[in-house]
Amino acid sequence: MPQFYLPGPWEIQKPTSLTPELAHHLRVRRIQAGESFPIFDGKGQIAQAKLLSLSNKSGEAELSAIRLDTHRESPYAITLAQGLAGGDKMDWIVEKAIETGAQVIAPLQCERSVIKLTRSSDADRAQKRVLHWQSIVQAACEQCDRTVLAEVEPIQIFEEYLKKPQKASLKLLLSPDATQSLHSVLIAATPQDIVLMIGPEGGHSLIEEEKAQLAGFQLVSLGARVLRTETAGIVAISTVHSIWDPEMQNRLK
Repeated sequence: MPQFYLPGPWEIQKPTSLTPELAHHLRVRRIQAGESFPIFDGKGQIAQAKLLSLSNKSGEAELSAIRLDTHRESPYAITLAQGLAGGDKMDWIVEKAIETGAQVIAPLQCERSVIKLTRSSDADRAQKRVLHWQSIVQAACEQCDRTVLAEVEPIQIFEEYLKKPQKASLKLLLSPDATQSLHSVLIAATPQDIVLMIGPEGGHSLIEEEKAQLAGFQLVSLGARVLRTETAGIVAISTVHSIWDPEMQNRLK
């Protein structure tokens, strides 16, 4: 059984109201009164809940214990700064970025982005897209047992994003023309908060790459093959974990 998202705060051994969305999920799963199911609050807390009642749009559960889950999130934060891609590609990118461990997703309007969502007339569409991606984040966390919901930032213009102060001191832009590899940069660096910037279909323009370098980004390559925009970020995140994650390194020995 997957875990289910229920925003806090919670109280032990007191009836806790279920959200309409969670009530619907429990009905679909055919969970009956008296049965238990795992929940998380999106901020690292997990609990075991016992269903007390369930109606069409609501329900109540009782929590037997609450604890902090400390082992599913990396000690370093990965931000995926993803150039807006067309069709359903962004949905797939968001889902897989969560499954592979990104903590922040920053959708960027780039020069070669197929869709344009940063004009004032597109504000409603852009907000709906972000809300949609947030729902994908929640579903992906439920599926892959992550207990902290990743942040989806508002859609931003590429140049405006470069002007924002970044917590991460290591900022990398993936480019097939880069002279150094992502692997070599990660091997030489200590684990730290990191930004991985991926272009849309067609990649970043030369002007964008130059602007990113002036903003402190290093250009790195994933190798001899040019990956699609929906593949590059997922490979990059996985590469970071494979090199920096001690638990994974131990499993590979």
